[in-house]
Amino acid sequence: MTKTALVTGGTRGIGLGIALAFKDQGYRVVATGVNPGEVDSTNERFPELNCLALDVTRSDQIEATMAGLESLDVLINCAGTILRDGKEHTVEGFEQALDVNLHGTMRMCYAAKELLTESQGCVINTASMLSFFGSGFVPGYSASKGGVVQFTKSLAIAWATDQIRVNAIAPGWIETALTQPLYEDPERSKAITDRTPLARWGVPEDVAGPALFLASRQAQFVTGIVLPVDGGYSIT
Repeated sequence: MTKTALVTGGTRGIGLGIALAFKDQGYRVVATGVNPGEVDSTNERFPELNCLALDVTRSDQIEATMAGLESLDVLINCAGTILRDGKEHTVEGFEQALDVNLHGTMRMCYAAKELLTESQGCVINTASMLSFFGSGFVPGYSASKGGVVQFTKSLAIAWATDQIRVNAIAPGWIETALTQPLYEDPERSKAITDRTPLARWGVPEDVAGPALFLASRQAQFVTGIVLPVDGGYSIT
């Protein structure tokens, strides 16, 4: 039987890279994005994906998405936001980052629980290297991703009796639209690659492999972990 994977934030960046990798492995993939225009564009570029509009801050939209699924084997939470230029040093900006990155992940997990119980499936959340370091520039993003780590560990314990595994990936510096202002800045980009042992930026495909592993039978005794995918940045 063909397995189904739902990838939020799956119409761009890391999420799209993961969605395409799961499709290549024979999964039926539903990829969601918050921007309807981007969803339509991704559907045109990759008709093998089933792309839907979904705002993870909207419980009604989440419920409608889940109602459209007959089954679900893997939930991959990649929907996220980051607010630059000091916006996360405001109450509104901080709350927005948490609502998308942490609360959105929570909403998706609980909405998917029944289907994942039926399939004894798994969850893969998206943390970040900033889960461990923090950031003076984006405190809301960092706090939300730190919360994703503890939420992942907590659900792994809570849902183990249902044989649902819950893990997270923690990407480092990956070339996406969110990081474009950094990797296109020669000085800041060099500082990043100089610290990274593998001496380069990552690409979305670099994150897809670890996600596939966490969803595979080879990881059937792995739950509650946070797997860094950062070229060694976090160990230096």
